[in-house]
Amino acid sequence: MSNLDEFLAGERLDDVVFYLSDAYLDDDSRLREVGTETAGGVRLILDGETGRSAFQAGTGMGAMEFAKTAMAAEGEIARSLDDGACPFADGPDADDASEDPEADHDIQFIFAFAEAQNEEVGGLYAEGDVVHAYAHCTCGESYSHKWVVGDRDD
Repeated sequence: MSNLDEFLAGERLDDVVFYLSDAYLDDDSRLREVGTETAGGVRLILDGETGRSAFQAGTGMGAMEFAKTAMAAEGEIARSLDDGACPFADGPDADDASEDPEADHDIQFIFAFAEAQNEEVGGLYAEGDVVHAYAHCTCGESYSHKWVVGDRDD
């Protein structure tokens, strides 16, 4: 089982996933050496502290501050944590996202972590471990997606 499969199965609750698109990441970035190349970028699975530091070094922003901002909008982030569908790409909120209605809506980066089941909190958290994923789009907007481990097979 790969590190990503273990993370998505809720077996790596102390780790985070950090994805950077090829368009966002410099060709000579050291992150390419430590991450796994995907079709559109590099995905890293790191222990929480190292991952948060790598995220800050790679994006210039704190991981938890970014997550808090991204929670304001719900979108769809691929289970593979390397792609997504920006909720501002079309629909009634699209005009709020960008001055340019023709703006591209491609993932620049994703940050994700998993939280252990917590029946006391209730809701989604009572159902099982929860993956929290946060994405930043080329249009300048950020969004989030969370799901219970095992609920997505895509």
